[in-house]
Amino acid sequence: MSSTLSARVVAGLKDKILAGDLAPGAKLPSEAELIDEYAVSRTVVREAVTRLRAEGLVETQQGRGSFVLAVPESSSFLVEASAIRTNADVTAMLDFRIGVESEAAALAARHHTPSDVSSIESAMSGFTRAGHEGAVEADFAFHLAVARATQNRFYVDLLGSLGPMMIMLPRTRLGEAYSMTDATHVERVQREHDNVAAAVLAGDVETARAAMRLHLGNTRRRVT
Repeated sequence: MSSTLSARVVAGLKDKILAGDLAPGAKLPSEAELIDEYAVSRTVVREAVTRLRAEGLVETQQGRGSFVLAVPESSSFLVEASAIRTNADVTAMLDFRIGVESEAAALAARHHTPSDVSSIESAMSGFTRAGHEGAVEADFAFHLAVARATQNRFYVDLLGSLGPMMIMLPRTRLGEAYSMTDATHVERVQREHDNVAAAVLAGDVETARAAMRLHLGNTRRRVT
């Protein structure tokens, strides 16, 4: 019961801190004021303040009371193409994508909606039409459509921050045998995308995960 009451006090104070009603540097209301406001005991108030301190929202100064700390600024994930200079950088990016996008494909298989089906099919059609012209934007659109089908905005935000450069940079490291002007290679890559799309749209979680891992793993192998 005490923890439930404490959670209510924590939620109330946290709302005030995040809304700016209790600004950084402001002193928290006294124990007596909090007891009166929330109709709880001194023990509950002290537990709530301890939890706020553990979350990094307040600090307690001996003999002075508890004060609000500045809420950390939100930051956007950003990878600049200029920061990826070497083959090792490109390989590291692909390793990162393998981990993220393989799970995204699995989630997309589990959570996709009828709207996502249309988006993925449209992206595949665009990729197929682009064919020998390189299809960087179309390739990226496909991966982004899969990310959206997860119904998890963090996957969309992450791929959006990487942008088409996540497709373009590995291609700049490929030899002639893996050029998007080579018909055999284009067909191979399209087949890999087809396999991902088919598994996602069939709702086959494990196959979708494996198909994306195979596709990006093949890209990594081609680069190295």
